[in-house]
Amino acid sequence: MTEFWLISAPGEKTCQQTWDKLMVATSRTNNLSTNNKFNIPDLKVGTLDVLVGLSDELAKLDTFVESVVKKVAQYMADVLEDSRDKVQENLLANGVDLVTYITRFQWDMAKYPIKQSLKNISEIISKQVTQIDNDLKARASAYNNLKGNLQNLERKNAGSLLTRSLADIVKKEDFVLDSEYLITMLVVVSKTNYADWQKTYETLAEMVVPRSTKLLFEDNESGLFSVTLFRKAVDDFKHKARENKFTVRDFQYNEEEMKADKEEMTRLSTDKKKQFGPLVRWLKVNFSEAFIAWIHIKALRVFVESVLRYGLPVNFQAMLLQPNKKNMKKLREVLYDLYKHLDSSAAIIDASMDIPGLNLSQQEYYPYVYYKIDCNLLDFKV
Repeated sequence: MTEFWLISAPGEKTCQQTWDKLMVATSRTNNLSTNNKFNIPDLKVGTLDVLVGLSDELAKLDTFVESVVKKVAQYMADVLEDSRDKVQENLLANGVDLVTYITRFQWDMAKYPIKQSLKNISEIISKQVTQIDNDLKARASAYNNLKGNLQNLERKNAGSLLTRSLADIVKKEDFVLDSEYLITMLVVVSKTNYADWQKTYETLAEMVVPRSTKLLFEDNESGLFSVTLFRKAVDDFKHKARENKFTVRDFQYNEEEMKADKEEMTRLSTDKKKQFGPLVRWLKVNFSEAFIAWIHIKALRVFVESVLRYGLPVNFQAMLLQPNKKNMKKLREVLYDLYKHLDSSAAIIDASMDIPGLNLSQQEYYPYVYYKIDCNLLDFKV
């Protein structure tokens, strides 16, 4: 299970008692969840008005930062292409896997100094993650353009003889070049029509050079034949060929152009390889930064909601539960029984109800402070 429930309840005589009660109810006897204390430092409370406003702002910031975390993770998966199974090992926070980071969460005092006001800390996070989001857009756009151009060239060199590039199939000696009167044309013939082609190609127009056809290349369905004829018979030849279900490819042998195409492909391929390493490193570093910022927002939200609900002085225990998948419904019931005295009206209120000062629009309301953290950040199963 990669889902966690981050909850808080007011301290009884001590916060340790609150913790012990939860442990007895959820894990010592019935294995409903694996629990960890979630350490939130002594943050600056500020005024009630500021806390109420901040509650809504943090909810929006939470949604935004989660979306950036998911974008970076998903783009990492896209960039790693064939090595998607390696994605998970690159999605780390502070050098450890996400579950370890969350369960051993420690506030980063250097990045988010607790002497600052809560509003300032949320603004630091917002600025930092907005920067990551903007950088990701720019880097992804440049890399995707490169990848798209390379794929277009690769696509030209693959697929059916009717559409693919012929530059890497034909050679100079397959053509009559620099002739005022003669021209070599390339025709795609279905394998089932080879015999028809050999019988009829000389009669498709008046000025076809006898015995000039050669099979240059075959794929599963068809073959590419060359044929030489007089230039003035080209239109007539194309028309008759179409009537006989032979496809004339518009192709002129041009060594310069073909060389330029090959060089372009080599250049794009080299550029992609060059950009790959630095891009993956950037994604790793910034995934970690964004994820850490996200969990700090969860900590801020727990702090703000706990003060709004349980009042001052600050006295609550934040706890991180990793529910046992089979017992999630039972765990909810146990938590409700444990904390229903905190709010008699909270018989799991419908999410659509709006209670001033408590941000409930996005989620269910329980008598205890609750936020979900889901570490499964990718659309596919790795």
